[in-house]
Formats: sequence, C-alpha cells, structure tokens
Amino acid sequence: MSLWQSEASRPVEPEAAAARFINDPKHEETHDRLVWGMRTKRDQAASLLPHWEELREVASQVKEHTLTHLDQYLQQFENNALANGVKVHWARDAAEHNNTVLRIFEEHGVKLVIKSKSMLQEECGMTEFLIAHGITVRESDLGERIQQLSKERPSHIVVPSIHKLRTDIAELFAEHLHTDPHNSDPHYLAEAMRNDARPQFLAADAAMTGANFAVAETGGIVVCTNEGNADIGATVPSLLVSSIGIEKLIPRASDLGLFLRLLSRSALGPPMTQYTTHLHRPRPGTELHFVLVDNKRSERLASPDFWHVLKCIRCGACMNTCPVYRRSGGLAYGATYSGPIGIILDPGFDHRKYRELPFHSSLCGSCTEVCPVKIDISNQIYKWRRVIASEGLLPAIKGAGLPVLGDVLAHPAVFHAAEAIGIASIAHLPHKVLDNPLNPWTRHREMPGAPSQTFHAWYEKEGKKHE
Repeated sequence: MSLWQSEASRPVEPEAAAARFINDPKHEETHDRLVWGMRTKRDQAASLLPHWEELREVASQVKEHTLTHLDQYLQQFENNALANGVKVHWARDAAEHNNTVLRIFEEHGVKLVIKSKSMLQEECGMTEFLIAHGITVRESDLGERIQQLSKERPSHIVVPSIHKLRTDIAELFAEHLHTDPHNSDPHYLAEAMRNDARPQFLAADAAMTGANFAVAETGGIVVCTNEGNADIGATVPSLLVSSIGIEKLIPRASDLGLFLRLLSRSALGPPMTQYTTHLHRPRPGTELHFVLVDNKRSERLASPDFWHVLKCIRCGACMNTCPVYRRSGGLAYGATYSGPIGIILDPGFDHRKYRELPFHSSLCGSCTEVCPVKIDISNQIYKWRRVIASEGLLPAIKGAGLPVLGDVLAHPAVFHAAEAIGIASIAHLPHKVLDNPLNPWTRHREMPGAPSQTFHAWYEKEGKKHE
C-alpha cells in the first residue's frame, strides 16, 4: 500500500505544516534563496534564446497534439518497443503497477534493486510496497537517497532534498553512514555516499528508472539525470524495469531537440542535463521491461477543465517561482507532488484528501508564466477551488465567509460601506482588539495603518481630471 493510499481518509493540512516550516527561519530563508536562485538561472538561460517563447508555444502544441491522439501513439510506441525486444506491460492504477513490478522481480529472484529518481514510482508508493514484500530498494540519486534515509517524501520534483541544510545531511549521514557529524563539506558528504552506494550498485539484482520522454516513433525512452545514476542501472544489472506514465509520449525522435532544450533550462538553468540516456532495446543477455501506467491519467484526459495538466514535463519551474512553495517548503503539501503543479495534480488522485491544496496559492500567475509547455496552472488552481466549493468540502469558516464576501463584492454600495467601517476600525480601535487569535493576519505581521483615503475616493476627486 502506498503512502498516499494509507493516508487517504485524512485530509492534508498544508497551513499547519507550512507554519512549522516558516517558524524555523534558517531553513525557510535558505530554502527561499536556493529555490529562487533556480528561477533566476532559468530566466538567464531563457534570455539567451531569442526564440524562447516560440519554443514554449511549439512544445505546448506538440503535447496537445499527442494527448488528443494518445491512443494512436501508445499503440505505435508499444509496437516499436516490442519489435526492439522490450517486454511491455500495462497498468491501470498504482496497485497494478506495483504488482506487475513485483511479479517481474519474483520471477527473476530479485532481492536488491537500485532505482533512479521517478516521481511516478513515488506516486504509486512502489518502494514501500516492494520492501513490504521482502525486496530491498536502494535509491541511487543522492537527493532521493537523503530523503529515503530521512523517511520523507521528495520535497521537489528535481531537487528532492532542497529543504535540508548541509548540517542536516551531516547529522543524517553520521547516523547511517558513520561519518563525522561536524563535517558538512559537500565533497566529503558526497564521497561518503558514493563509497556507501558502489558496493550495492555492483551487487544489485535489478534496476529501475522512470522516463522523461517516451518516443512513439522509435519505441524507446529518454531518461535525464545529472549524476549518471540511471546509466548505472541500465548497464550493471541484467534486468531493468522502467515505469512510464502514459502522458510522457511524444511523437518523433526529432521532437526531443525541442523538449530537451526546454527541460533543463526551465529546471535549473543549464542548457542540458549532464546525462541524457536513450534506452531502446535490451543489451545481449539482459531484459528490459517497460510498464505503461494510467493511474487516473485517462480521467484527467477526459476532463475539459483539467486535461492540460498532462502536458507537464516535470521541470519544477512553477515550484521555483511560487512564493508560497518557496516559503512553506515542499513537505507542507503532504502529497507526492508539491508546488503549483502539485496543487492541480494531487486533487486528481483524491480531491477530498487534498481539498486544501488549491487554497495553498496566491494565484499570482507566475507559475503559468514560466511553464515551458504553457499549462494554464493558475487557472486550473482556480477551477479546483470551484470544484471543492461546489462539493461542500470547504472548512466551515471559509464555507460561510466566502458567500458573504461574494455578496459584498457584488454590490458596490455594500462594499464601500464595509470599506469605510474597516478603515475606521483600524484607525480608532485599540491595537489589542485587532491583534487577536481570530485575526489570522496578525499571526505573522502587524496590521497596516489606516489609509488617508481609498483609491476610489482619490479617483473620484483627482483621477477624473486627467480623463
């Protein structure tokens, strides 16, 4: 049973989790700085390509075309993969994916698996499932291994342990790898992990990867990493299993030039990932398995409001720019996917459990502006809010307050009267009356001073003179 399945009955509480992260200034400030740094590098990389916006538009159109012809491209991909000697499996949901992988491993007597980073496998709760059935799973990506040792989810799609300080990792490695807890030098820590990982890499019975892209024309997949860990899995063990979300399809090999240019620049800034590995057929004497996974993707594809989310190429650019994600941390979302993309992905699995996530956003629209495939993320967040409200899943206070607010905003006279009362209250009521537990604004900030006049009043008096 996956982590999100085992907690399905309990709604997540992102506000409380975010408050805990924010109350630790050292972690919150470092996280904000590092994540915003990735956004800055993305902007610098984009500025060096005069046709950047054209690339985004074409990539969006290619993904839209593929998704609207997905049945054809999936069949083409399977046919070509089978012709290449790959064994292809289909999984309707997380449970079928996990059982398929388990069956393959049991048939081969697998006891130790090394795996590279895969958000789909995380989504399916695969690691916990395999461990429960007696198979040891070792993360080969450094950030994922840190999270595995910490017994935490990835907090970011691309950099899973971005929320941790070097001192956190030094303490973690001291506990598990018996390193010096006072030595937080990155080179020292990386070397310690490398020395610990190599024997397991060589002893592994099988390996697993995800897939960044699956090419219908060739029947092959592409895996992008910066550590080369997926290549170790593809070349050392004699059995490799790759989990592939059905939305990862693109039509032609020539389309890769477009998406690879966008992916790394959008994620971290560099023009390319360090390793871009193409897997088409098994090496002599080995087996290669592809597991194509739906897991509610078909439901999203059938939704007129939410199908565009399937364009996502998992770059994390929307997370890097989001002011809420940067300050609350990825673990606050309590879900496989965090940040703006998580807000519109996670409710698709269980909108009752993730009912609060669509409100964990400022709706500033920055996520939509940086998405390399032009997903209307902020608009979809708003639409998920409407779904939550229409099904009566809002908290009592919010459910009662929003209709009242709507009525006030819909009637100008009522709005201006409420505005006048609010300004008078700020100007004349004692500070202690406004600074109370019922006023969430004052939990982390001071109430602003009363303005001398509203914009509406200024405009009536001065603005019209310039018309």
